[in-house]
Amino acid sequence: MSRAATPIWCFVLVVVKRGRHFLVVHERKHGQLWYLPAGRVEPGEDFFTAAHRETLEESGIPIELEGILRIEHSPAPDGSARMRVIFLARPADDRAPKSTPDAESLEARWVTMKDLEALPLRGEELRLLFEDLLAGGPTYPVSLLQPEGRRLSTK
Repeated sequence: MSRAATPIWCFVLVVVKRGRHFLVVHERKHGQLWYLPAGRVEPGEDFFTAAHRETLEESGIPIELEGILRIEHSPAPDGSARMRVIFLARPADDRAPKSTPDAESLEARWVTMKDLEALPLRGEELRLLFEDLLAGGPTYPVSLLQPEGRRLSTK
């Protein structure tokens, strides 16, 4: 007898860094707090495409992915699970973040660690990620995340 598939909700979070500044988004949902560009991976979409899409939709900033900070898998008591990939990125150009509210977010801005003190954050996760990066925390290659069946080497 075969087992039922485990429902997994997949999400991306994107830490966009420019020097000592980080991109944050004033969310329309979740109490209108400040957070990272983030969201669910849509059906048929890979994590990389979702990271680019969510960041552009929420902040107006196109990005270049530089690495992976974490891959998280959190099983829930109901048998489902959540998987999050937290990417490190840099802006692809020097355009300003969006400032006009829309269905995705209220605004976005570049902030320093000091600037975060004045913003109501969705959680301490932002601050911890930013602190770890500024302290030289590890970043893993984007190639760590691959589709099934890909060869391990490039020989």
